[in-house]
Amino acid sequence: MTRELQSTDKPIEHALLIAVERPRQEWAAQDSLEELARLAETVDVEVAGSVTQKMAHPVASTYLGKGKLEEIKERRDDLEYDVVMVDGDLTPAQQRNLEKALDVKIIDRTALILDVFARRAATHEGRLQVELAQLEYRLPRLTGLWTHLSRQGVGGVGLRGPGETQLESERRELGKRIVQIKRELGEVHRHRQLYRERRKDAPVPVVALVGYTNAGKSTLLNTLTGAKV
Repeated sequence: MTRELQSTDKPIEHALLIAVERPRQEWAAQDSLEELARLAETVDVEVAGSVTQKMAHPVASTYLGKGKLEEIKERRDDLEYDVVMVDGDLTPAQQRNLEKALDVKIIDRTALILDVFARRAATHEGRLQVELAQLEYRLPRLTGLWTHLSRQGVGGVGLRGPGETQLESERRELGKRIVQIKRELGEVHRHRQLYRERRKDAPVPVVALVGYTNAGKSTLLNTLTGAKV
């Protein structure tokens, strides 16, 4: 099992975005879909199109209604999408049912955001935190994940990194890795606390320079200290 964040170079995927459009909130649904499209582009996914359905709340079992799902499935050849991105959070059951109904990989907003974080995590602690979130997200979804991948043989956004073919083996490995990451994060936090306590005891005053990106922090520091940072 890999210990890398679930983010590797893959061929560009094409996504169909789907969303529930609640009554008198059409503008909100459109704005949210536009944001989802920008997130998709961040992880090198091209948006093939979008589909919305007007309803008070998502269908408990399949998120969208049966007729709308049939419409989405019929448009696959025309739009040539290979992943469906849901503008919302899916339960594990909803994700499995959607994958079964559409026979395509399903990604919800949370999985997409985690993928974005995985690409941008810069520090060791940040990478551990993102990996932990990814693993805890994937764990209850493994059954549907492996059922779908066994049919499609795909990876990509939200499902990055090599995997095993045995469900129980993967569950055990994920559980072990989650425990290990939590232990490592605990060590990071303890080291940070120790460093903070030593810094408080130091006779030298500590000063922080805070500001927005490109606000001139480095220029100000150089002017005050004669340093070059």
